[in-house]
Amino acid sequence: MAARIFTSVTDPLLIDMLMQGAIGILPTDTVYGLVGAARNEQAVAKMYAVKNRPRQPGTTIAATVDHLKDIGFPGDALERAKTYWPNPVSVEMNTTGIPSYLSTGQAVMAARIPDDTELRELLDKTGPLMTTSANRPGEPTATTVQSAMAYFGDSIDFYVDAGNLGERPPSTIIGFDEHGDVVVYRQGAVSV
Repeated sequence: MAARIFTSVTDPLLIDMLMQGAIGILPTDTVYGLVGAARNEQAVAKMYAVKNRPRQPGTTIAATVDHLKDIGFPGDALERAKTYWPNPVSVEMNTTGIPSYLSTGQAVMAARIPDDTELRELLDKTGPLMTTSANRPGEPTATTVQSAMAYFGDSIDFYVDAGNLGERPPSTIIGFDEHGDVVVYRQGAVSV
């Protein structure tokens, strides 16, 4: 079946598809991302299979800190992280309380609350989404829906076309050391 094409992340049909386990490409607050509902084990497994990358996971995006807490991100790290949100700042946190289908054996994984009103509106309805960059391992991240289609074709359920995102930098990635001090892993859209 051919993948559906949308022009808005707030389309009610897109929201329904995500809630029923669909995976696809949409514009995040940074680059195009391959996404699936974080609470849907089958959607996450399909997303990881399509991405076919040796090291998972990606980043969980959510509308609120409470949504991240609900899927197991640690409260103490979220308290520190929330001073950076909403923003294109992904914060790596311990995965001890996160379901194993999401963490896939990684000791830490990243989360963020995007600085994009429409995307947060979508996330408020769907709950947290697991996301990873829209590319094949070792290839550049797709900057247009057309380049994402070249990677994924009809192996995914939908694409949301927001034009060329080639000028958008990726998120900044940070974490906290054992003393609670910030460690910057990648300088990106926001200088930390």
